[in-house]
Amino acid sequence: MFKNLARASVQLCAMSAAVLSLVVPSGAGAQPPAAKPPLPVAFVYVSPVGEAGWTYQHDLGRRAMEQALGPLVKTTIVEAVPEGAESERVLRDLAAQGNKLIFATSFGYLEPALRVASEFPGTTFEHAGGYRTSANVNTYNARYYEGRYLAGLVAGRTSKTGIAGYVAGFPVPEVIQGINAFTLGMRAARPDAQVKVLWLDTWFDPTREREAALALIAQGADVLTNHSGSTAVAQAAQDKGVKVIAYQSDMRRFAPDAQLTAITQQWGAYYTRVARAVLDGSWRATPVWGGMKDGLLALAPFHPSVPADVIKTVRAREADIIAGRFHPFAGRLVDQAGRERQAGGTMDDATLSRMNWFVQGVSGTLPKP
Repeated sequence: MFKNLARASVQLCAMSAAVLSLVVPSGAGAQPPAAKPPLPVAFVYVSPVGEAGWTYQHDLGRRAMEQALGPLVKTTIVEAVPEGAESERVLRDLAAQGNKLIFATSFGYLEPALRVASEFPGTTFEHAGGYRTSANVNTYNARYYEGRYLAGLVAGRTSKTGIAGYVAGFPVPEVIQGINAFTLGMRAARPDAQVKVLWLDTWFDPTREREAALALIAQGADVLTNHSGSTAVAQAAQDKGVKVIAYQSDMRRFAPDAQLTAITQQWGAYYTRVARAVLDGSWRATPVWGGMKDGLLALAPFHPSVPADVIKTVRAREADIIAGRFHPFAGRLVDQAGRERQAGGTMDDATLSRMNWFVQGVSGTLPKP
């Protein structure tokens, strides 16, 4: 009898185990694999984020990256960081805090980024506008001169005085390229056009930007543009009843009557691509100098006052640039002293990246290095 009870008990246990195996999932009770922590990404900005301008566009790019990658990334920003020793301290702190990807978004951050990167070989650095790389420092930039040429076409076709004013930060090649391309575009539309340049010796100072804009208006400029970081030039144009072709951001909200169009910078896709490469381990220091065909630049909508034939001309030239049929620095080029700088052909990137002279039609001087 006891043997039969024992045998029945064993059978009952086996049946219970079989039933449980149908109800309880395999591996139940085991801890699920830990979720991979997000990639810590930091952005260092030379000015406050604000509502438009250089830093604002980079921050839009950061936000687009966050939206695209969601929980895969976690971002930190530090704004209004001066170039030089302070930027080096901030970059070092961010690396020490564990950020594995750091975007240094101002020209003067290059040397500090290179020094800090040598101390943190496990951190990836991306520098905007630089000219040197290392094993963990890459540089990226846009061919702003493409948009500048188109802006010059608009200015040349719409200016009544034939004089444009250009408020510029520092005389680095990127800025000089923009001034020259704008002048070439303006003179393609109006051969007697003049572009007057005033230097700020800073990237961001709304008061000085406005003062420079007002000085250029007083010199006869009826259309303005700039290579500086705030909305001040656009607002000065709005206040004084002249036109402006904004730079970096669409500034219609600040200059609804004055803005003819704007050259806008688009960083979201690039920042997303870099973060993905760091996440999957495929990142390498490969300098990027992209243009309109790469989606890094775009023209804002035209003001209703811009004639349809002007828009058609500009859009056709834009299509030529994107397709590679036209380059702003192609053909014979003469400097402001009348000296031939290029007899023909198309200027190569190495020569472009060292540009330190003004084309004919620019009224202004280049400060000595």
